[in-house]
Amino acid sequence: MLDSPGEPRTPDDVVVAPLDLATRVDEALAVQALAFGLSADEMGVRRHIVLRHLTSRGARARGATTADGRLVGFVYGMPNDRTHWWSTVVEPYLRNAGLDDWLDDAFVITELHVHPDFQGRGIGRELITDITDTAGLPRSILSAIDTESPARGLYRDLGYTDLARQVHFPSAPQPYAVMGAPLPLRRHR
Repeated sequence: MLDSPGEPRTPDDVVVAPLDLATRVDEALAVQALAFGLSADEMGVRRHIVLRHLTSRGARARGATTADGRLVGFVYGMPNDRTHWWSTVVEPYLRNAGLDDWLDDAFVITELHVHPDFQGRGIGRELITDITDTAGLPRSILSAIDTESPARGLYRDLGYTDLARQVHFPSAPQPYAVMGAPLPLRRHR
């Protein structure tokens, strides 16, 4: 099932729509745990972080659900605020690259995860384009583990480019890359 050459289409049995993430946070974290390999302790910490993020101005989420209501993917984000923890960590890396202006007027993709059984079907693409289409800002930024992966390939296909690499977050075992893209995101290659 393709929308256009090389672009997977979200399966008919999965619907992407606004998500009340505060109500479904445990379901979302279960998806993230499978997709990202989180322990029960890490899920508890993430739960607190997600709920705190949702109180930020402009925070919003989208979910991918099956016909029977099962959450199989989600994305959430918010307009960047330079006082938020993530922004304070990445700012020196972007400043060193002469790109710290990307922290202004940008919508941050905080988390994007799709259940492993549903990956490669266009769900992640639809989640991220759906949420950024309504951001009302000229660009989007995110961080991803700094390794070649399907996620990084998707982000590049959507128009994200590396702004800084080898970004080290406290307690993260692997370095990250910070990526940015003008909005709206590119729809196909």
